[in-house]
Parts: sequence; structure tokens; C-alpha cells
Amino acid sequence: MKFVFDLETVPDIDLLRVVLNDSDSSTEELLARATEEINNGRTDFLPPMFHRIVAWVGLWVDKAGNPVQQDSWSGLSEKEGLVKLFDSLHTYKDFGLIHHNGKSFDLPVLTYRSLKHGIQMPRRLHHRDIRYRYSSENVDLMDEFSNYGASNYPKLKQLGFLVGIPFKKTAEGNLVLALFEESKLKEIEHYCLEDVIATYLIWIHLQFTIGEMSEENFTNLKSRALKKLKEIQDSATT
Repeated sequence: MKFVFDLETVPDIDLLRVVLNDSDSSTEELLARATEEINNGRTDFLPPMFHRIVAWVGLWVDKAGNPVQQDSWSGLSEKEGLVKLFDSLHTYKDFGLIHHNGKSFDLPVLTYRSLKHGIQMPRRLHHRDIRYRYSSENVDLMDEFSNYGASNYPKLKQLGFLVGIPFKKTAEGNLVLALFEESKLKEIEHYCLEDVIATYLIWIHLQFTIGEMSEENFTNLKSRALKKLKEIQDSATT
């Protein structure tokens, strides 16, 4: 079984205040300062350590690529969210992972935040099958399409456009903080689900392209996933 997943995060403002010794600045001022002092002004996207998880969605798929079970969480208690995620991962002993940029972001975030909350992670997450960069059990679409960094890393949205998959209608990643500040946690979870279905769709396209999935199976799975994606997008507008 493989777990297609994505995290949604916001900056850990409390941690930033401690690291920068700044208890008075507004959130906007604090983030601007973090960009300069932590990222040396290169980007406003902070390192994984400084992200707080506010939602996650996971989709279990079997060896044939069939979706089996969906799990999700959103909320204010990050510790609760981590516990629920790890409980889900304990469902299957030798699970694999599918994600986009998970090796550089999502998986390090899980380690940092587990460290923060004193939570023991599933041992499988630190098994060689998962930790090894070229593992077939830990599929990062960014690595797969860039030949492990030999060419440019593709964005998930652009991959979707390439194969005609419409997604990211709920919200863009840079709007998650705004949704969080408005207490729209279910909207964030909804957005995360859309991202996971898109990731799944790109993955089955890749499986078919490299000859790991038959055309009949691919066509069937794609049709079902596109229908699900449309339902998610339609429900976000009603």
C-alpha cells in the first residue's frame, strides 16, 4: 500500500518570536524580518523547522493504483494532528509514500514537529526504504520528473496543466495563512484534498507513461479521479 499525502502549514509565529527575540512586532513585520534574517532575503518561504501543520490529507492506494481509503485532519492542535496522521500510517506495516516535494519539505516538517511535541514517529518513516533518495517506496514527483535534480524541478500545478488536469481552484498555497487567520480550517483541508487528488492523478499518468500501468487500468483510474476532483472543486463554490 502507498500513501499519497500532503501537508498544509503556516509559519510558527511563536517559534519565530523566540528565535528572533521579538515579542512586539506584528505578524507581517515578523515574517518580513524572518525573510531577511533566516532566509537572507532570498525567499519568504521559511525552512521546514519554522512551519506549523494545520491540515493534512492522505489517500491510501493499493498495488494496482486503486484508491482504498482517505484520511484527513485540520485543526489548531498540531500535536493532535500528528498523532492522527501517525495512527493512520500504522494501518499498514510496510507502506510506501507518494508526494510532491515531500522529501524536501513535508517529511522534514513531520520530523521537526514531532521533535517539538515529543511524539514518536512510525519507525517506517526512517527505514532505508523511505530514507534512500532513489527508493521506489518513497516517490517524490519532483525527483521523478527532474531525474533527481538533473533538470529543473517541476511545479505540481504546471504538471497538471501539461496533462490537462484542472486543479488548485480552491486556494493557492500562499493564501493558506490568510485562511488560517480567518479560522477557515475546513477550507484549508479542502484545498489540501484537492492537492492530494492532483498528486494522485499525476502519479498514475507517470505510472502509465513509464509502462508500470496498463492503458485500461490507467483510463479507468483517471476517469474516476477526475470525477472526484470535479466534485471537490464544485463543492468549494457552493
